[in-house]
Amino acid sequence: MKLYDLTQRLSIHTPPWPSYMPLQIQYFKRIAGAHMGQGANGQIIKTSNHVGTHMDGEIHFVANGRSIGDVPLEEWCGEGVIVDISKEVGDYDLYSPEMLKKKAKIKKGDILIINTGYHRYAWDQPEADEVRYMVKHPGPSPDFHKWAIEMKFKWIGVDCGSADHPMNTILRDWHPKLFKEAEAKIKEKYNVNSWDELFPPKEYYQVMHLKLFPKGIVHAENIGGDIDKLSNKRIWIGAFMWRAVELESCIARIVAIDFKK
Repeated sequence: MKLYDLTQRLSIHTPPWPSYMPLQIQYFKRIAGAHMGQGANGQIIKTSNHVGTHMDGEIHFVANGRSIGDVPLEEWCGEGVIVDISKEVGDYDLYSPEMLKKKAKIKKGDILIINTGYHRYAWDQPEADEVRYMVKHPGPSPDFHKWAIEMKFKWIGVDCGSADHPMNTILRDWHPKLFKEAEAKIKEKYNVNSWDELFPPKEYYQVMHLKLFPKGIVHAENIGGDIDKLSNKRIWIGAFMWRAVELESCIARIVAIDFKK
């Protein structure tokens, strides 16, 4: 078999989702001896769960949902497809089920990973642009969440800051200038009078979280690594988190495995 790592590198420089605590790492002892110990390196890590490649869990938004550690391993692993739409979308654009289905064969029960191309703006890439990565990335069309429920996906992954469109999150309020920019593009491209006409706020605010998590369809964000090597390929995919029963979400290692015949 051949392994592909779909995980973004993790560092104190990795930006968390806006407003979340970044990763902090501190040595509490060193090989030569420091901080009440000697003979080995030891570290303390403090972080939010939404830094780098991570899986949002059900209880991130659903009070009676399952924690990360309560989900069976089988639900994190299985057959899936990595759909590359990087040449079809740009800043603030929308991707639809039809757009994805034209690029690859997608089956019910799949793990679906979407390559928007925005992993190239991640913190450790030559084109690094934190605002573009978190605030300008493409997002799902109005009918996308309904299609996801019909398809009963195991989970969904994206190579950008959120599975929701950034302008359907609190980022709309935090970046009013960029919201005007996004709305102007949407009005021209999709022939609507306003953003709210296309996405009524009561229905579409964080729709990929609020409408899908109660159905058990969660998602991984900030995917990267070898994603471009698997464009529109069906492959076995696994997401590996801590088996921690308290966690609402968790930093993850996501791997694609090509089993050679």
